[in-house]
Amino acid sequence: MTQVIAAEEPDLVRKLILAGTGPAGGPGIDKVTSLTVKDTIKAVLTRKDPKRYLFFTGTADDRRAAHAFLARLKERTDDRDEAISLSSFRAQLKAIHHWGRQAPADLSRIHQPVLVANGESDRMVPSVNSVDLAARLPQGELEPLYPDAGHGGIFQHHDRFVPRALEFLEP
Repeated sequence: MTQVIAAEEPDLVRKLILAGTGPAGGPGIDKVTSLTVKDTIKAVLTRKDPKRYLFFTGTADDRRAAHAFLARLKERTDDRDEAISLSSFRAQLKAIHHWGRQAPADLSRIHQPVLVANGESDRMVPSVNSVDLAARLPQGELEPLYPDAGHGGIFQHHDRFVPRALEFLEP
């Protein structure tokens, strides 16, 4: 949705970082709802956080990364975000499903520098979409896809992503 804002209101955006996303109509994006429901049920049955299944690949290294990520989420105790409501969650899934079903937008209108990042094995928004997204943007720059990482690639590889993001955002 950030892509739409950058295209329609370019004066509001200096630079963009797009992580774990792709262009409208990208292959597999419309499957997010069914994948999310399936992985959430799996999480309930295994008594695990759904993020473990949604954002990570499930390999031994990735399971350790998921555990570390979930622990980092609990570090902040003040001013924490409230949990998403069920109605907001459903609206988000509906919007993503719609995004995946619509015709691809003309991204050539986005002239701001854009850094695109993702894991190499993203099941929610298949990684091929991030590659396509970066190629469609006139100033798109694809961060090499993070190995053994899914939708949570920037969480798993935060030690690489954060310095790269800060460097990219420098004036």
